[in-house]
Amino acid sequence: MLDKYESKFESYIRSEMVQDPAHDINHVRRVVKTAKELCDKEKAKLEVVLPAAYLHDCFTFPKNHPERVSSSRVAAEKAEAFLLSIYYPKEYLEEIKHAIVAHSFSAGVKPNTVEAQIVQDADRLDALGAIGISRCIQVSSSFGASLYHSEDPYAESRALDDKTYALDHFQVKLFKLVDQMNTASAKREAKKRVKFMELYIEQLATEM
Repeated sequence: MLDKYESKFESYIRSEMVQDPAHDINHVRRVVKTAKELCDKEKAKLEVVLPAAYLHDCFTFPKNHPERVSSSRVAAEKAEAFLLSIYYPKEYLEEIKHAIVAHSFSAGVKPNTVEAQIVQDADRLDALGAIGISRCIQVSSSFGASLYHSEDPYAESRALDDKTYALDHFQVKLFKLVDQMNTASAKREAKKRVKFMELYIEQLATEM
């Protein structure tokens, strides 16, 4: 059933998402790939997970917009309208909307289905590992942050400031994502990716 819809999902997200260095079509494809894998491992409903994974970023307010925390709710409404327009089975729509709303870190909504947990986990896993390092640096560079503090790169004697130093974001947010994963499968993968990030920090220290 899903085969006939998947190309429509990707075509729609390509036309609707506002792309930035860390949120482009490749991000969506990675989230979809991870979500499919988690869905299989957790025995969840792909009919909910797949469209939610594809459409989770179909709308976002700019980062400095006062309604930024509402982005995922607007995205969920847009996704519902689109899915209705392509005659996607209505029985899955509420669960899809919840998964899209709950995926957002800033929204602060607890995912109350395994499908929503999977979409949230898949999106957060993309902030870890080699891809996560690359995305962190891309976003930090876009607002003029340096890679690290020249005198105290690991914030041993200063307050963390991830708006000024990209490396600080590892401690401010990224390393904390491991404990915030919902599914057992995602927790295992998150730990692997964080180990790689720790190796990166060790190598960076030798090069600095």
